[in-house]
Amino acid sequence: MTASAPHDPPFRADQVGSLLRPAELKKLRQQHAAGQVSADELRAAEDAAIRRVVTQQEQVGLQSITDGEFRREDFYTDFFVRGLGGVEVRQEQTVAFFIDHEGRKIPVPWTQVVSRLRWRKPIYAEHFRFLSSLTKRTPKVTVPSPIILHFTCGEAAIRKAAYPDMDLFWADITDAYQKEMRSLYEAGCRYLQVDDPPMATLCDEKFQGMMKARGDDPQDALNELYPEMINRAFANRPPSLHLAMHLCRGNNQSGWFGEGSYDPIADVLFNKINVDSYFLEYESARAGNFEALRFVPRNKTIVLGLVSSKLPQLESKDMLKRRIDEAAKYVDIDQLALSPQCGFASSTEGNRLSEEEHFAKLRLVVEVANEVWGEGTGPSVGRSGNTRSQEARSPN
Repeated sequence: MTASAPHDPPFRADQVGSLLRPAELKKLRQQHAAGQVSADELRAAEDAAIRRVVTQQEQVGLQSITDGEFRREDFYTDFFVRGLGGVEVRQEQTVAFFIDHEGRKIPVPWTQVVSRLRWRKPIYAEHFRFLSSLTKRTPKVTVPSPIILHFTCGEAAIRKAAYPDMDLFWADITDAYQKEMRSLYEAGCRYLQVDDPPMATLCDEKFQGMMKARGDDPQDALNELYPEMINRAFANRPPSLHLAMHLCRGNNQSGWFGEGSYDPIADVLFNKINVDSYFLEYESARAGNFEALRFVPRNKTIVLGLVSSKLPQLESKDMLKRRIDEAAKYVDIDQLALSPQCGFASSTEGNRLSEEEHFAKLRLVVEVANEVWGEGTGPSVGRSGNTRSQEARSPN
């Protein structure tokens, strides 16, 4: 008998992770960088802001709770620069850049590997313990994808003095992720999410061209190298540790940098990468239609990112329900859940919404999920006309 898709976690109403930093916390972080505020003062302010945001998440009805990533500069460079070392960051706006709905170009943090990467001590375990002490609901930790450095650098930009061959580079990446995963699990983490822009971004021919221009093979990366390295990084995962994967096309100050449907990677994504669930961006036409979901096996959950985290306008419930129905033509509705399409603040600056507006979005997600699947987090009994037939399912 085929295992059923998990829902606890992810929950019928879920979130990607990052939340808007309070203005006073952003100011204190700037002052700390300038040497005007001590590390202890910044930590105390972070603790207070996280306590508040945990309560706010619970009040809107979320079951998965994050610390909003309030202790991070952005969703991924802290992990590599401060956590592993050996990485430098520059602001790129030629090869790649974010663009918003008004056409403004926003630089993207671009990494380069300059020396050996080493996991020396737990990076996020202490953050998790503090979060876990604040809630009886399910605390979630997010980590950047293990393939991000290669995607942004390419082999040519990884210094040969640090890594004379790529096998050593990937061995260090794998070692770091294995140790970090173990430290989080030992701290009590049971819900871990890997945030992955490269796989979805490489559905965009522009970024495939970027890889080709620097001498890398995007098709090999998509079909072989990247899936293998994600699987290596999280190999030997404890059965009780739920691993989710968020596919992202860029998220900074309400801008994005990639587009294209999931079709080119669907089979590999859903059937070759060893995760339990996927957070997929579907809030705009940039993601294409839902046909790629026909490849989803029965034991995996899809969290539909139908609510924009970039724009302040509140989506209508009827529209969201229609979109869920459309997705259910390709994958059983019992395998679906709902969330915003991305976090609200993948970087410190955050997207162009107010605190009130982004919590209204989260509240909407909870209300629609309850109306579609019923109160609570258990499996749905389904709605008439929304469960596709066995004959329509891809034979995977």
